Amino acid sequence: MSTRTPAPAWFRLDDLSAVGSVRRFATDLAVAVDFDEQKVNDFAIIVSELATNLVKHAQDGALLVRPVRGDETVGVEVISIDTAPGMADLAAMHVDGRSTVGTLGIGLGAVTRLADRSEGFSLPGRGSVLCAQLWHEPPPPKPWAEGLTRPLTGETVSGDAYAVRTVAGRRQVMVSDGLGHGPLAAAASQAALQLFHTAPDEPLPRLLERLHRGLSHTRGAAVALAEIDPDAHVVRVCGLGNIAASLVTGEQRRNLISMPGITGHGKANIRQFEHPIEDHSLLVMHSDGVTDKWTLHPYPGLPARSPLLIAATVLRDAGVRRDDACVLVARAHP
Repeated sequence: MSTRTPAPAWFRLDDLSAVGSVRRFATDLAVAVDFDEQKVNDFAIIVSELATNLVKHAQDGALLVRPVRGDETVGVEVISIDTAPGMADLAAMHVDGRSTVGTLGIGLGAVTRLADRSEGFSLPGRGSVLCAQLWHEPPPPKPWAEGLTRPLTGETVSGDAYAVRTVAGRRQVMVSDGLGHGPLAAAASQAALQLFHTAPDEPLPRLLERLHRGLSHTRGAAVALAEIDPDAHVVRVCGLGNIAASLVTGEQRRNLISMPGITGHGKANIRQFEHPIEDHSLLVMHSDGVTDKWTLHPYPGLPARSPLLIAATVLRDAGVRRDDACVLVARAHP
């Protein structure tokens, strides 16, 4: 991947003039990850189709276009989010050539046909979340944890970040919220990501201590770490600051504990908490740019879908525009 690969970008789709800007960004991104001409064109078509559908048919439509990375390959991804009208039969709309009045006429079938991986979730009256990816090589295995971030309105970078790693068989995740917003907040979270990814295999309290020391040169961040241990049927959580974490198991949602403080500054009261999980449990973590009033109850079948679709739905329903926002979802069992 090029060292000058564009950062992830959000686009509000309010009128057709925005479609050209999104297409140009998508083209530049596909070129930056060294796609051949065919894949560059394919990604541009995918993004244009999703963008045009949002402008013509959706309310509060937005696209996230970003690079993605597997263990041995790189790719590009577009995520389409809207609040209405939603679709009763999403599968039917993915048939090539299926169209409603005023669309491009190629329908979402082009997205399915051209993408290496695509998925979506939609309900009438509640909107849709659609995702499409292209990869250099065959797509990597579907991830057990995924997330997304969105900057404060008016900012181009987010002070929130998330990370996922497996080390010595231990499945760990992190959510970081750099204090404030803008480039300095983003620098704090990027430092946290670097420390997280390069840290050795160690218990969460020691890892959080490492982050606390390592962020002392930044403005600091709220950070939460979690480790899923499916063999022991537990999740371990360790955090400093206002990162929310919840376990969702069926109809039940349990809020998990994080200690007050700022990672990188002041005295750190670091404690680890352990909670039982079931095979179908979900761990949902988010920054304070997402309100705690979200629920998955109105979305039958969504908890069984990919972590990315769940995270995007939570961000859409509970994210606020006056702050950076981040949501990460992880499965108890991959």
